[in-house]
Formats: sequence, structure tokens, C-alpha cells
Amino acid sequence: MHVAVAGATGLIGRALCPALVQAGHRVSALARNGQRAAELLGSSVSVVEWDPSVSGPWEDVAGRADAVVNLSGESIGGRRWNAEVKRRLRSSRLDTTRALVRARAGCGTRGGTFVNASGVGYYGDCGDAYLAEDRSPGSDFLGLLCTHWEGEGLAGRELGMRVTLMRTAMVLARNEGAIVRMAQPFRWFLGGPLGSGRQWTPWIHVADVVRMYVWAVETPDVEGPVNVSAPHPVRMRDFAAALGIVLKRPSVFPVPGPALRLVAGELADALMASQRVVPRVALDAGFEWRYPTLEPALHSVIG
Repeated sequence: MHVAVAGATGLIGRALCPALVQAGHRVSALARNGQRAAELLGSSVSVVEWDPSVSGPWEDVAGRADAVVNLSGESIGGRRWNAEVKRRLRSSRLDTTRALVRARAGCGTRGGTFVNASGVGYYGDCGDAYLAEDRSPGSDFLGLLCTHWEGEGLAGRELGMRVTLMRTAMVLARNEGAIVRMAQPFRWFLGGPLGSGRQWTPWIHVADVVRMYVWAVETPDVEGPVNVSAPHPVRMRDFAAALGIVLKRPSVFPVPGPALRLVAGELADALMASQRVVPRVALDAGFEWRYPTLEPALHSVIG
């Protein structure tokens, strides 16, 4: 199968591309910086430079591939939100997804597979409620962003594509992502949970993210929303405690909500949202996680 991957140089993409090659697929990486992508991904992956706002050879690659995986999107938690940051978060998701679907339509290709990234931010802050894929979206910024993002991807159905929406939880990876920021206070013996600590925190090891994406590409009956998360979410206080155990540090200095809001603004509410996510689609399909529980996953990326 020929798989085109947009956003191939990000945390997930760098691990996914070689996994797809190992699974026997031919992979084309769509990247804004072709030289950097080639250095990161190696010779087994074909690199095609692209700019979703400009026509080019990438359109033929994305338009004719058997499957398109869209991982494009700027980091949600990289900086404090303001009007410009929100605009970039929207554009980097909605415009790129729209461009990929448009490329497909322009080639006149019918059928195929479109695996589109999304996030558990779709659900908003839901307290202790279990959140399977049939739950309605939240009305906050991330809820609306994910809803519109998924809507752009679902336009692929009009072209006969099988569309899968990967609502991804916090990804645990070595030396990358949210875990690096969370671990730093612990290294200075100042670690603890965010906010009250009672909020549910969904998570997943990057190895399982990659396996779920390969599964979504290869399995014809995986369609619609999929919660990409481990089957055992934990409360924030338990996440912080497990992180402290792995780092051999105490977890006794919580970050109060007002203090976090002072530093992070509106982003703080997203960081403290409670999301008891259940990966029901994957569970019902018999998917098996390598890291279903938290502490072994943390040992893998930190220990």
C-alpha cells in the first residue's frame, strides 16, 4: 500500500513512517523542509516537499496514495494562547486537512483511506463521566477546534474515502512532548499534580500510538472516531505520584489552579480538564496495548 504522511517530522510521524515501512508499505512523507525530513526519516521514506497553501507535485502524491495520514498541526501546549496563537492552531489543522482532501478531489481519485489526527480535547472538561467515542463534543476552544478539524477530514467521505478520526491523548515519549515539561519540577524536588489533582488524565505510550495508526491504516472496518489512549486513564494526582516514583522524587508540591492560570492563561483550563477517556472502539476490536498501565510506560520513557 502507498501511504502519504503529512506532518511526518513530528513526534508521532517520526515513529510512524518507519513502522509503516517495516509493515511493508511504501511511504511518502509530505514535509515543508525536505532536507530536514530526509535526515530524520532516512532513505526508506520518500520525501516530498509541500506547502498546503501552494499547488505542487505533492498534490499528485497525496491525491493518488492508497492511504493518507494527516498528522499536521502546531503544538497545543507549547505556549500561552492569544488570538494569534489560536489562529495558527486552527490554520495548521483546518487548512492542511482541507488541502489534502482538495488534492484528492483534484486527482479524481475515489476510495482509499484518510486517517486524520484529532485530540481528546474534543470532549472538553467532563468530570468523572466515561468518554467513549459516541460522546458529544465540548464547547470550549479545543472542543470546537477538534470538531471543525474532524469536519474537514470527514469531507473525504464525499470522495468515497474511509475516514478515521484519531482522538489522541497525551503522548508519552522519551525526551519529547508533555512529559519533559512535567518531569522538570520533579528533578528539582518540586513536583506535584496540576490543580486539584482529581481530574482524569488520559495518556498513551508513543509505541501504542504508532501501532494504533498502523492498525487504522490497515483495517478496513476501522472508521469514524477512535480514542487513541491507554485503557486505564488515571487521576492527575496518581499520574504525578507515578512520575515521582519513576524519578525517585516526592510528589508533594501541587500547582494551584489560580497560579497555573496566572502563568498559562486560558491554556491552564485545558491542562486541568478532566477527561476519563475510554478507547471503546479499540477495546471492542481486540486491540492489545504494549503499555496498558502507566508506571511501566513511564519507566520506558524516563527510567
